[in-house]
Amino acid sequence: MISIIIPAYNEEKQLPVLLKHLEVSSSGDISEIIIVDGGSTDNTSKIAKDHPKVFYVPSEKGRAVQMNTGARLAKTEILYFLHADSFPPKNFDALIIDKVNNGDKAGCFQMKFDKDHWWLNLMGFFTKINHISCRGGDQSLFVTKELFNELGGFDESYQVYEDNEFIKRIYESGNFTVIKSWITTSARLYEKMGIWNTQLLFAEIYWKRRLGASADELYNHYYKRISS
Repeated sequence: MISIIIPAYNEEKQLPVLLKHLEVSSSGDISEIIIVDGGSTDNTSKIAKDHPKVFYVPSEKGRAVQMNTGARLAKTEILYFLHADSFPPKNFDALIIDKVNNGDKAGCFQMKFDKDHWWLNLMGFFTKINHISCRGGDQSLFVTKELFNELGGFDESYQVYEDNEFIKRIYESGNFTVIKSWITTSARLYEKMGIWNTQLLFAEIYWKRRLGASADELYNHYYKRISS
């Protein structure tokens, strides 16, 4: 059985769709769905609390903090971190359990966007490759609780790039696989900012981190660009 951990902030539109998707896509191996809310001001909390299979948890805002909070509360030995706008494939839970039973301690799915554009399709194609440079949080992440605790979980000093920072440590431990099934994620940020502006922002964040930028510097740059 697996524990699904969803960090959320103002996701009243996405959550009902995602929760319905999880119901019809699961093979029945979900122990719990933990929604960790970072102080939403819309109906996110009501939607989560009203769902019979959801454990709702309020938290400080910040995906790293929210995901660590969910992990501490999880009852199973397999943690599955999922963004509210990413929709895993059919029988995703069985696919994850199969990998863990075969000795894989962490991994993700291949990813495609819900928007048909040649550049986004190309980015999705590269997620087939099992290399750290092809990873991102929208691909979701499963990890055994044992490995999660061994690595210390997400670094809460990061308010952006937290997924990549943690996944990098998983790669360094020698425990990462890519499941050959597709998760579909929203291109809403690309639609809001424009494809090239969004891709440029991601490239800037990546290279700033490679050149030694601090977590605060990454955060300030990201939100300065988003707000502009």
